[in-house]
Amino acid sequence: MSTTSAPRVVVMGVSAAGKSTVARLLAGRLGGAFLDADDLHPAANREKMSAGIPLNDDDRMPWLDRVASELTARDATSVVVACSALRRAYRDRIRATNPGVVFVHLHGSDELLGERAAARTDHFMPPSLLASQIATLELLDGDEDGVTLDVAATADAIARAAVEWLNTRSS
Repeated sequence: MSTTSAPRVVVMGVSAAGKSTVARLLAGRLGGAFLDADDLHPAANREKMSAGIPLNDDDRMPWLDRVASELTARDATSVVVACSALRRAYRDRIRATNPGVVFVHLHGSDELLGERAAARTDHFMPPSLLASQIATLELLDGDEDGVTLDVAATADAIARAAVEWLNTRSS
């Protein structure tokens, strides 16, 4: 996995995929720390998204560097981060300082994700930005260490499947 025995996991996907919920459950199952990358966004990014304006790479790169730094800072323990990591370049940026990181991509139909986004009332990101995230998303490439799981399952079932996948790759 990483240079230590503690797994580094990024639960990735578009808005409303359930990243925070699944990552929190997964961290609990691994006995590790949970980190929500949304909490690491600078105020300007949050304001931009709240206004319905998609982030661009200039907005994202410093934020991704902060996510990577937080992963590195927790070297002694398992850590699970909920982070969109939509493009290969973004995942590569995280991997640059965390070469053993693995990705759990939460993927679902546009319809299901749209329903979930519309139902959320407690998030700074409006449902109108979901389409731009779907358009930006690059699926995991075959050479990336990761697994894709369907968000139609319950969060608990997804976390359990992620643990099973992690166990198969470490045995």
